[in-house]
Amino acid sequence: MGEVIYTKNAPAAVGPYSQAIKAGNILYCSGQIPLVPETGVIVDGDIKAQATQSLENVKAVLAEAGANFTNVVKTTVYIVDMADFGPVNEVYAEYFGDHKPARSCVAVKELPKGAKVEVEVLAVL
Repeated sequence: MGEVIYTKNAPAAVGPYSQAIKAGNILYCSGQIPLVPETGVIVDGDIKAQATQSLENVKAVLAEAGANFTNVVKTTVYIVDMADFGPVNEVYAEYFGDHKPARSCVAVKELPKGAKVEVEVLAVL
């Protein structure tokens, strides 16, 4: 029921799920935490470095499906500290530019592997 999308340019799933599923012209992307694809560990650095790596991972999954950030219609951003909202927004804006999909940003108690941010997207192909 849908095509599994996988790229080695984004981290392998850390659980029983796919990086993304293409169903018709909709791409459902799993959340991406700031794991470096080559090492499987969280990127070194502050929240901006983590947001950048998370979005680079999203970019790689989108590219594997023949898409980019302009195809994204909805995002969900999870952060463990609402004080990081501003810095994460700065990085987010660099990736989305003038394209502004619908978005939710939610503060959560914790994320897998100790990540401080996770980004999930829904795209139309």
